[in-house]
Amino acid sequence: MKPPTDAEIRRTYLHGPEGVRQAGHREYVGGLWDEVGRLQLRFLRGRGLRRDHRVLDIGCGALRGGVHMIRYLDLGRYTGVDKEPELLRIGAEQELGPALVEAKCPTLLALAGFEFERLPVRPDIAWAHSLFTHLPMDHIRWCLASLRPMLARGGVLYVTYAECEAPKDNPAEPHDHRLFEYTPAEMTEAGRASGWRVEHLGRWGHPRGHRMLRFTPEEHSSRRTA
Repeated sequence: MKPPTDAEIRRTYLHGPEGVRQAGHREYVGGLWDEVGRLQLRFLRGRGLRRDHRVLDIGCGALRGGVHMIRYLDLGRYTGVDKEPELLRIGAEQELGPALVEAKCPTLLALAGFEFERLPVRPDIAWAHSLFTHLPMDHIRWCLASLRPMLARGGVLYVTYAECEAPKDNPAEPHDHRLFEYTPAEMTEAGRASGWRVEHLGRWGHPRGHRMLRFTPEEHSSRRTA
């Protein structure tokens, strides 16, 4: 009998604080902590991220990528949102530590959904890494529609997703530990339906092969930022 794969093990994890305690905060958000954390900042810097940009990290979890962004960005320029307050707490206490929190003053905000009207500032760059890989299409559309009016003028959204060749029968409800896969056409349509221009950037070095998308609001699509 074959031992279970990492993906099969992850599907057994509970959700919320119990799941965080069961798996550990680094594994709860997918593991590959150092590799994928550094990759996120490296990608954004390669696309023109500046220290003074205001960055929104959607589904930031325990700050796998956030800790690197916070160190790089200027004071108060990082906002991380997640539905799990426990992950935000652990990320601040164990991954950042009080000295870095005091030095950079990141905003960490627990949101049950995509209530982006609660954001303290309009982001120049929004980042959704390993978020759409755990959401059904109606939640993806909800996220895109809610974020668009809150983005700063000239802003951009980067999103990772798991690509498939033909439409999949994904679960009807979000699941932190299952993989949701979509075709490029499905992702393009989801963006266009809520007023985004969608650019497929393809592979970007993710160890699990997740693809990258760039979204810009239609009225701003001709302006090159980040």
